[in-house]
Amino acid sequence: MALIAKKIKGTEDILPRDSYKWQFVEKVLSEEAKVYGFSEIRTPVFEQTKLFQRGVGEGTDVVQKEMYTFETKGGESLTLRPEGTAGAARALLEHGLYNDGLPIKAHYFTTCYRYEKPQAGRQREFHQFGMEVYGAADPIADAELICAAKSIFDRLQLFDVRLELNSIGCPRCRKNYHQALKEYFAQFSDTLCATCMSRLEKNPMRILDCKSPVCKEIAQNAPKITDFLCESCDDHFKKVQNYLTAADIKFTVNPSIVRGLDYYTNTVFEFISDSIGAQSTVCGGGRYNGLIEELGGNPLPSLGFAIGLERLLMVMEAEGIEIPTPDTCALYIATMGEGAQREAFRIVKTLREAGLEAQFDIVGRGLKAQMKYANKIGAQFSMVLGDNEIDTKSAKLKNMKDSTETEISLGESFMEEFFSALIAEENGLNKAD
Repeated sequence: MALIAKKIKGTEDILPRDSYKWQFVEKVLSEEAKVYGFSEIRTPVFEQTKLFQRGVGEGTDVVQKEMYTFETKGGESLTLRPEGTAGAARALLEHGLYNDGLPIKAHYFTTCYRYEKPQAGRQREFHQFGMEVYGAADPIADAELICAAKSIFDRLQLFDVRLELNSIGCPRCRKNYHQALKEYFAQFSDTLCATCMSRLEKNPMRILDCKSPVCKEIAQNAPKITDFLCESCDDHFKKVQNYLTAADIKFTVNPSIVRGLDYYTNTVFEFISDSIGAQSTVCGGGRYNGLIEELGGNPLPSLGFAIGLERLLMVMEAEGIEIPTPDTCALYIATMGEGAQREAFRIVKTLREAGLEAQFDIVGRGLKAQMKYANKIGAQFSMVLGDNEIDTKSAKLKNMKDSTETEISLGESFMEEFFSALIAEENGLNKAD
């Protein structure tokens, strides 16, 4: 019989055999966010389309080409979120979180949606972890945020991930820079790709982020934003670098980094890995001091970053980082007969209440098949229950690793005896010891 449906192109299933990897990474991310004082925020999967048009930027590839936008039955235009920052900023404004005292520090785990060609580490539905700071203008806030990202990579033992920095200035100093870029790229108007030609007048900085090999080569000799920074932006950028140096965080200034979204100002940064080929940016972020004002609020300096979880897991695998496997089933009880089923149900419930994974047969297998299943799920111990074990209130506890057996009571001392056996097995002891 043919399947009536399969997963949609650009989506992936996270299967039980792999979900522990995601849980491990998410636990590390949550713990690092907590020590830096970030609380979790959760926002809807879809928003009004105008939020992303204004927040992300109408001239970006995300808004022009990649958003999943649809019209409701009531005629309202909605969009599946293509990134996490705009929704978090909208929530801050709508609920007046700035009245709780500044800075506001929030982190999120979110699914994002972009209609683009699926590629390694980036599907049409993908997962992000983000950290956002609102109400902090000082360059030390930039350094602290970068330090938080670095702490995550260190905790995951990704010591080869490198940090690259840039400043794209403020609207005032970018005005002169945009003019210099227009004059430079105009010389290559017959060579630039069609997309970059459309960017030339509206936002020539976006040409620096083009993936076309031809445009990338042309952009290598383009004017550098760092030569056009106003005094205030230049001072801010230098202080960020000084703080990072003081914290012994190594970095490289890369004037080509502009990021892909229009809301960025001043500091922008990326953490890059060479272990997964061309798709090398694992984390990207920076400042977006004009975003809150663009969304209708009062000016509020803001900054943040996002980490793509698919890409992060790819880097960990490429660099041979072993993710701890979860604890296996402590006890599997094979049963023969209805009375044994009831007793197994009682014992398993008691073990689970103590925080241990325990299982018994619920699909009607024969004894041999039950023991084979106990092996398959990696049970540490197994136990067979039948009428004789119920009558004598005792059973044989089998160590699945070395096949040694120990008599164990099914009465009041069961938990104590089982925990003793479990501790002995985990400490590498056996009956002979």
